[in-house]
Amino acid sequence: MHSDVIATEHAARLAAVDSLLPGSSPFEAAESAVVLEVATAGSAASGLASRIQVDQDAPNAPWRALTEHRLDLQLTGPQPAAALDALLTQWDEHLRAVAERGDTETAAIVPRASRDAAGTREMLHHGFAPLRVIAVRPAERMVPVGPRGTPGVKIRRAEPGDLETVVSLGLELHSFDAQYGTVNLRKGIEDIMAKDLAEQLDRPEPPLWIAELYGRPLGMVNVQHPGETGWISDRVSADRVGYLSSLAVAKEARSSGVGTALATHAHHVLDEEGADVVLLHHAAANPLSTPFWYAQGYRPLWTYWQRRPAVR
Repeated sequence: MHSDVIATEHAARLAAVDSLLPGSSPFEAAESAVVLEVATAGSAASGLASRIQVDQDAPNAPWRALTEHRLDLQLTGPQPAAALDALLTQWDEHLRAVAERGDTETAAIVPRASRDAAGTREMLHHGFAPLRVIAVRPAERMVPVGPRGTPGVKIRRAEPGDLETVVSLGLELHSFDAQYGTVNLRKGIEDIMAKDLAEQLDRPEPPLWIAELYGRPLGMVNVQHPGETGWISDRVSADRVGYLSSLAVAKEARSSGVGTALATHAHHVLDEEGADVVLLHHAAANPLSTPFWYAQGYRPLWTYWQRRPAVR
C-alpha cells in the first residue's frame, strides 16, 4: 500500500477516536531515520524508526535515556493490530543491528494515541509498558475550580531569591517520579536543574509561581506560554498551546489544597493568554499525579510506550 494512502487512512482512523489528534503526513527517510513498512491480513503499517542521542549534561538528559530508539507509526486496514505486530517484529530486527543488547541507557519508545486501543496486547507481548502520558486540557473544559482562597495559601510569582526553594522542590519531585521510570537519578542533576531554573528566574517575568502555606514556600508551578511551545504543539490539533512544565508540592503540604490552588492559578494565566489547550506530561503509573491531573480537567492524548533496555 502506498505511503500516502497509509498516512491518510491512519489520520482518518485516529480522527474518529479523538478530534484533538493532529493529522498525519507520509514518513520520509532521513540521515538518522529509516522507514519500515509491512502489509498483512489486508492491513498495512508504516513506521519511522529514528535514533536520538542525548549528552549526559544536557538540560533534558534527566528525563530520558541517553540513547532513544523511537518508532512513530501509522496503521490502516481492518486488522491494525496484526499490522502493528508485524511492524514491531521488523523493528526488533532493525534494533538488534543498531543497538547494544542489555544497555540500560538505551530505550525503545513508541508514541501511541491514547484512545487508539488497537494493538495494545501486541505492545505488551513485545515487552513494552505504558510509561509516560501527554495529557490535554481543552480551554472549554468545565471542571471544579478548586478551593477559592484556600486557607493559608498565597500564590506569588517567583523571583531570583527563590532559587534554593524551587531547586529543592524540583529535586523532591524528580526523586519521586524516578520511582516510575519517567526520570533518571544521575550524577549532576542538581547542577542541571539549578542552571535551568536560575535562567528562568532571571527573566523579566519568570514563568514560575510559588505557593506559600502560612508563609512557608511549599509548592511551585512552572508554565510555558503559547509561543514557547513549538517543541510540542504539533502533538495536538490546536492553534495556541500552553504547557504546564511541572507542579511540585512538598511532601508535608500534600492534601492541603496547595496543588489545586497552583493548578488553578496556572490555568487562569494560560486562559488569559488565549490558550486553546494546555498540555503536560505525567507518569502513567504515578498514583498521585494521574488522578490529580484528571480531576483538573485533563485526559490522556498520547501514551509513550517504553522498553528499556531497547534490546534485551
